[in-house]
Amino acid sequence: MAVTDFIVAIELGSSKISGIAGKKLPDGSIQILAMASENASDCIRKGVIYNLDKTTQSLTSIIKKLESTLKASIGKVYIGMGGQSLRTIRNTEVRHMDEETKISQELIDTLKDSNRAVPIVGYQILGVAPQEYKVGNDLIVDPVGVQTDHIEARFLNIIARKNVKDNVAKCCDLVPIEIAEDAEDLIAPLALADAVLTSSEKRSGCVLVDFGADTTTVSVYKNNILRHLAVIPLGGNNITRDICSQQIEEEDAEALKIRFAQAYIEPNENEDENKTYNLDGRCSINAILLEDIVEARLNEILDNVTHQIVLSGYENKLLAGAIITGGGINLKNMEEAFIKRTKIEKLRVAKDTQVSLKGMEVKKDGSNNTLIALLAAGKENCCLVMPEQPKQEPLKKTTNISAKEIEVGLFTPDGESAAAAKEEEERKRQQEKEAIIAKQKAEREAQKAAEEAQKVAEEAERKKKVDCEELIQEAIRLKNAGEYNSAKKKLDKARKMRVAEKEETINTIEKEVLKLKSENSFWGNISKKVNEVVGKVLDEE
Repeated sequence: MAVTDFIVAIELGSSKISGIAGKKLPDGSIQILAMASENASDCIRKGVIYNLDKTTQSLTSIIKKLESTLKASIGKVYIGMGGQSLRTIRNTEVRHMDEETKISQELIDTLKDSNRAVPIVGYQILGVAPQEYKVGNDLIVDPVGVQTDHIEARFLNIIARKNVKDNVAKCCDLVPIEIAEDAEDLIAPLALADAVLTSSEKRSGCVLVDFGADTTTVSVYKNNILRHLAVIPLGGNNITRDICSQQIEEEDAEALKIRFAQAYIEPNENEDENKTYNLDGRCSINAILLEDIVEARLNEILDNVTHQIVLSGYENKLLAGAIITGGGINLKNMEEAFIKRTKIEKLRVAKDTQVSLKGMEVKKDGSNNTLIALLAAGKENCCLVMPEQPKQEPLKKTTNISAKEIEVGLFTPDGESAAAAKEEEERKRQQEKEAIIAKQKAEREAQKAAEEAQKVAEEAERKKKVDCEELIQEAIRLKNAGEYNSAKKKLDKARKMRVAEKEETINTIEKEVLKLKSENSFWGNISKKVNEVVGKVLDEE
């Protein structure tokens, strides 16, 4: 029976591209319905697509395998952005007010938009992790409603090279398959953190280290806020290639690493220098040499991890310690090596996620955690509903086909080849699927364009209000300084902007300006003096 309600996620890993389909159950768990994978070594490097054609072929193969198991068509997928160029940079937006003003959501939105508009040559902002806002001397998560004359908004922008997102979109267009609407800004390390870390760990402060094939990702959290993210271009494959330098084939080097390599070995003065590791007679390597190779490369990776923790500025504030995950954690004695090199005593090894799984068995060795995390992040139903086909009566024609041949499926009742008919049916089905996906994509792009136009209009309106408020504040300053003509000009300019909610304020301030101008004019000053003289005369009488 075909499944019609499921979520599909795809992980673009450096060693393999993996796909998974699952259904979210009422109790919060996920039922795994189908899984598939393809080798990615010839199309993805350091977590980034470099061969579009081969990646498209792999994605197409994975989609077909999943559809075969599900017995349903897939219309959209969840794909997380990741890879070597992914990292975070800090940015600060500051606003000064002439007098204490209540912070509005409008002002906060303006600060966020200003942050998004910051140009970063060669990169694009994939996501933003807002930090605390500095209001006066206080750091506040939600400053709306607070009175102040100065606000400092701090942002952590998650960036990547422009081609990272573009190449994923190009491959999906070629499959064709649609990326789920709420997955456009889905960032793989953030999804992984949500699935692996506990709320307590995020709040207390921790570092999550994902040891992958070509990359190692470091994410630092404190007070439930992402503080730092970096992808180190080193992983388990670097250890394998180092072993290959000893004239060993890559496949054998990987097998030697898995079977004999250890991340940490206690020093032993009596160690046999002639000890060797043999791989079923195919190759061998000196035990001490293998230990030295693994230790040197792993120490380099761990030193880079430590450096990123220091760069975050939170190295002494991680009360929950470190959580390590990914396929690289399966290296023997990895825990000991991590603690010895990073000096982080508190360590948790996450071989699976916090997500409860049912259905198909998923290997719990850390290598599937990102895939499960992307599946858990999905919300939209990914099933493509195909139009119902009208039932056709079989053609009645005289043939020499026997009933037995029809029964075993060699021919259709109208005398056509069953294989050819099935092939034609599959071709039409694929054409219909492509047409539906193309239509959905066109509708989505039209909706996106409309939303973008609305957003531009709203931004223009918001900017007009902010500019109007700035003119009013400037008019108040000029009024207090006695520059009444300049203040009046600012108010006239503000009125021309036609901001309805500011009209009453403008009128009130204008009356004050005109009154003060009149009182401080030449005739006004003479009138004051006359009144003073008259007052003195009356007092003397």
